[in-house]
Amino acid sequence: MARGIPAEIVSADSRQVYRGLDIGTAKASAEERARVVHHGIDLVDPDQPFTIADFRTHALEALEALGARRGIGILAGGTGFWLRAVMRGIDTDALAFDPDVRATIEADLARHGVAELARRLRNLAPRLAGRTDLKNPRRVVRALEIATLRGDAPLPEPVGYPAPVLGLQLILDPELQRLAITNRAHAQFEAGLVEEARALREHWDPALPCFSAIGYRESWAHLDGEITLDEAIAQDAQHNIGFARRQRSWFRGEPDLAVLDAAANPLPRAAAALDGWLTTVAH
Repeated sequence: MARGIPAEIVSADSRQVYRGLDIGTAKASAEERARVVHHGIDLVDPDQPFTIADFRTHALEALEALGARRGIGILAGGTGFWLRAVMRGIDTDALAFDPDVRATIEADLARHGVAELARRLRNLAPRLAGRTDLKNPRRVVRALEIATLRGDAPLPEPVGYPAPVLGLQLILDPELQRLAITNRAHAQFEAGLVEEARALREHWDPALPCFSAIGYRESWAHLDGEITLDEAIAQDAQHNIGFARRQRSWFRGEPDLAVLDAAANPLPRAAAALDGWLTTVAH
């Protein structure tokens, strides 16, 4: 699509911003990036914090520059909250943040585990807990930080995106998706995911939040002799299947997305939706 429009791509994947996490985050290849300009990739080292506010600033700057050239950006990725922050204009500056509170909660996570923090979040802010992935340590820590600072108040009202947006959602039959995810896991390990994970652990603290990306801890468990390679691949696939299920639930709650079947050559229908949208925008 990007080559045909033409357009530039803005990655909204919360792990592709980190340098060195290439195979595990399925970054676009150097060849693909040579064909189409990509933003949002390789922005920081693994030990540098990168928040949703940082992403929104980066994405809006890229899109504003595109708009000044009358260009089009394709915002793509699986981190739903990051997509929402741009498409619907969440005021990320209004989200509470305190490094001391965050450090305390992260220390509690190390001592007590994510289940205890999830229990605490449900008691403190049940509404916020209801829209949080309670199995994702990073999400739970952030939600608990927000709840500690501002209670269970609703998220800030969207401030709106100052340009037209067309939302396209690719869906796949769950059984086909499970098969695709399993094949993808095998391909990533065959491409050298274990070696990439080994090299990253030699240079960076494995407890860094970026390494919650699926594939790295499974690879380290294999390197440490805790599981076989086949078990690491199977765990990787199973964790991604669960993640995909949560993504489907998230995107069902997003308004104004044109739904396209990914198994039925969606490009012509996406192009038709784009043509209709551009005609509307032009008028």
